[in-house]
Amino acid sequence: MNNTGKSKMTNYRWAICGMLFFATLVNYMDRQVLSLTWEGFIAPEFHWTNKSYGLITGLFSLFYAVSMLFAGRFVDWMDTKKGFLWSIGVWSVGAVLHAFCGIATSGIMTGEWFVGFAGAKEAIATVSDVGMIINVSVTLFIFARLVLAIGEAGNFPAAIKATAEYFPKKDRAYATSVFNAGSTIGALVAPLCIPLLAQHWGWEMAFIIIGALGFIWMGFWIFIYKKPEEHPKVNKLELEYILSDDKEEKITPAKEKTSFLQCFKYRQTWAFAFGKFMTDGVWWFYLFWAPAYLSQVYGLKLNNSGDSRGMIALAVLYIIVMLSLYGGKLPSIIIKKTGKNPYAARMQAMLIFAFFPLLVLLAQPLGHISYWIPVVLIGIAGAAHQSWSANIFSTVGDMFPKKAIATITGIGGMAGGIGSLIIQFAAGWLFDYSKETGMKIFGFEGISSGYFIVFGVCAVAYLIGWVVMKSLVPKYKPITDL
Repeated sequence: MNNTGKSKMTNYRWAICGMLFFATLVNYMDRQVLSLTWEGFIAPEFHWTNKSYGLITGLFSLFYAVSMLFAGRFVDWMDTKKGFLWSIGVWSVGAVLHAFCGIATSGIMTGEWFVGFAGAKEAIATVSDVGMIINVSVTLFIFARLVLAIGEAGNFPAAIKATAEYFPKKDRAYATSVFNAGSTIGALVAPLCIPLLAQHWGWEMAFIIIGALGFIWMGFWIFIYKKPEEHPKVNKLELEYILSDDKEEKITPAKEKTSFLQCFKYRQTWAFAFGKFMTDGVWWFYLFWAPAYLSQVYGLKLNNSGDSRGMIALAVLYIIVMLSLYGGKLPSIIIKKTGKNPYAARMQAMLIFAFFPLLVLLAQPLGHISYWIPVVLIGIAGAAHQSWSANIFSTVGDMFPKKAIATITGIGGMAGGIGSLIIQFAAGWLFDYSKETGMKIFGFEGISSGYFIVFGVCAVAYLIGWVVMKSLVPKYKPITDL
């Protein structure tokens, strides 16, 4: 450690935050490739329906949920640096595996394995059993999503743990909102480049190119990350600032080992988990289904190079979501003006953010005027979610000792994954059902009525989540015996 005693404090913690930002950006780009290619490029080749896609995304959510339960524990065991390396390495392999699902389908269906991407398409086109093509291809994509989910589950436990190691509590929500903005930027960049990659080089190369970004990040992480106490680029003043919570609070010495089951005895754990259960699925719905929504309801395609309206609409949507970068600042402002503790300020901020998603109730009713209205409203709801997310993640650092943060984050991530599983399965089934039956509700017909129902659920989820969280943990109460 550099203890030169310089009068000016170093700011290396923000370099670490930058690495977390890029990891999250890559995480979300890898996650988005399928949602941006399935309808225009993959579905015609494998004859997928909304149910096929809903099954794949739903099972991804399930795999992610289960993996999150163990990922947090794994990161706490391996520690931040090694845990993150394993995580991004596994999910990058999973991302690349998607590209070979076509060849594997060809091999299983026709016995032709060494045919290349183009040859696989030609071979599959000769198969008359459409049902078998769907079943085989969906199964292979589910396996690729399994590997992706296992790796991606480690991103947020590792990132939240790194944030707790490099930032005092008062700065963690803002630092979290900064690195969490990587998910928004990733979702913004994805529709601008992934459809073009798929258009010019095939959907397979889109998975390979985006997946390779994770391996590049790993090379930087190996040399950049060390604990702040050990890092030569963190001087004495910055280290004192990072560890300022340890001086301000008198915490009972924690036990050397954290019992996994013991974590569930605390109301704080259940509050965090329920908040994630109610809201994570909403964000994943926007992320996975927004391209299909614009295509199925408004006819905006992502596979037509002559019509860029779909890509522009998605780009605008996620530009609006970028407003969430300031979501982590609100608790700091509340603390300065009211003197509230970090948890109370965070809960107040989260209540404010919980009202904005109600705007999506108007997305379908006003969509007949212009598709830009639902784009803007969903963008605002997405920004509210990311602001909510930055703060709910920070409540873990407020309540739990550093050595348990990744484990608790994993438990909450599991709950969020289960919530997403429910909404993905339900959405896929509902959209096909409403389309096939011409279902009518509140003046909407067909698939539009299905989207109206799901948007209604998304709108109220945050207020329900906040009320339950506040009921479980009404006041700031840090865990001192874990």
